[in-house]
Amino acid sequence: MKPWNVLLLTIAGLILLSIVVVWTNLPAEAQTATAGERIPVIVELFTSEGCSSCPPADAVLSELEKSQPVANAQIITLGEHVDYWNYLGWSDPFSNAIFSQRQQAYSQSLGSNTYTPQMVVNGRAEFNGGDAHKAAATITRAIREPRAKLTLTSGANAKIAVTTTAIPAGVDVTNLQVVLALTENNLSSNVVRGENAGRVLKHRTVVRSLKVIGTPAKAEATLTFDKNWNRENLQIVAFLQDSKNHRIYGATVMAAPLT
Repeated sequence: MKPWNVLLLTIAGLILLSIVVVWTNLPAEAQTATAGERIPVIVELFTSEGCSSCPPADAVLSELEKSQPVANAQIITLGEHVDYWNYLGWSDPFSNAIFSQRQQAYSQSLGSNTYTPQMVVNGRAEFNGGDAHKAAATITRAIREPRAKLTLTSGANAKIAVTTTAIPAGVDVTNLQVVLALTENNLSSNVVRGENAGRVLKHRTVVRSLKVIGTPAKAEATLTFDKNWNRENLQIVAFLQDSKNHRIYGATVMAAPLT
């Protein structure tokens, strides 16, 4: 075989090897989920209907929730609409100052800027919410982290209780809080002003309420529902979060009671 043929074969082999290496290291969005335990992961998106960069990120959040593309992960999504875009032509009907404050707290603990669309996974990592590849890779890492187990139960008169077990060793229990969120699916807005003027924006898992309901030792609440919310589209999300570093150590979700 001539020397130049050997060189070409060597180069071709190296190229093939590099493709195999890249494919092998693709995150779990390129894999098929396997049977077994699905580990809850909280994915928060700080978004606004007044931001022209946010609809693609809203679509990423929706796809994560609907298709559950990461093997062994139960992706629990929270769409949190901030209010600081409201003065720029369009007041987001789903916005709340609580979410702006929550995002600011993450910016401090994660050492990041405050921007939209910003995605935060388990309170530990943040990135541009429109980056689906980054989302899948970050969720893949999140399922390897130590976690507690949360169980939600509902009783009469919309009473909710959250039981926490198996808290990871080394976690300062005194800082842990149980947080309860109500989310609603199948929401939309006909935006008539601002950067998204003329667009109909659709949303899933929009956070309607968010509050601390207790500690791992005792976490109970009585749900209240706004008359404008569609009860059939509501879900209850509970998660365990450190009040200091804002890391999330466990989560669970269930459909809201209809009566």
